[in-house]
Amino acid sequence: MGVALIVLAAGYGATAGWLLPRAVYRFSVEPGEPWRDRCPEGHRVRGWLGQASCRVPVEALAQGPVCTAPHAYGRRAAPLAALAGALCAVLGAAVGGRPEAVVLVGLAPVVVLLALVDRAVHRLPDVLTLPLAAAVAAGLGAAALLPRAGGDWRLALSGGGALGAAYLVLHLINPAGMGFGDVKLALPLGVALGWYGWGVWAAGAFLGLLYGALYGLSLLLRGSGSRDHGFAFGPFMAAGALTGVLLGGFGA
Repeated sequence: MGVALIVLAAGYGATAGWLLPRAVYRFSVEPGEPWRDRCPEGHRVRGWLGQASCRVPVEALAQGPVCTAPHAYGRRAAPLAALAGALCAVLGAAVGGRPEAVVLVGLAPVVVLLALVDRAVHRLPDVLTLPLAAAVAAGLGAAALLPRAGGDWRLALSGGGALGAAYLVLHLINPAGMGFGDVKLALPLGVALGWYGWGVWAAGAFLGLLYGALYGLSLLLRGSGSRDHGFAFGPFMAAGALTGVLLGGFGA
């Protein structure tokens, strides 16, 4: 059962990761700009999921200055499939056959998408963060009603509120260093961490800050950053939450 679950989780993650490049490209715009609907060559991008590539139909070639061969843009699908597949497999191994596995594994590719968009344009779109928070809370609430659930839903909700409040304080202290998108991302990550208790919550919250601080320090040491130079913090929040959930899943 354990091996089969890990294989299923890996297959799901790889499939979801393969479909992410187009969404990453379309969401990676500066605040206030509309989502991208055209590739760099000017062709219309249809749909939100799939590879970031254009296949120009033959009949379009006579309609103007368009390319005469398929072309790719944005991120490649294979690395994202490998990343999401590995992430889901590790989560499946940690959580096992408990009902919260469906929620944590199922929503992991959305966290990958958010991290990639934040890394590209330092933005965490509300259209992703807020539904993710609602989905994690609702999913874990449903999991808590089933046998063998490994966590506590009330702690999960408390964890989401506490981590969101903590990041809100950091945002108010230093808005340039901690964006409001990070505050909203903290809600679903805090819910996932709180599910396994305050010890896991504290570990995941601390590790997210630690990972980000170490990266910022490395930028300073390499001379490629300054004290006023910002960087995307969402990927480090996600990495810290992942570490905490893994600790909680293996220990539950």
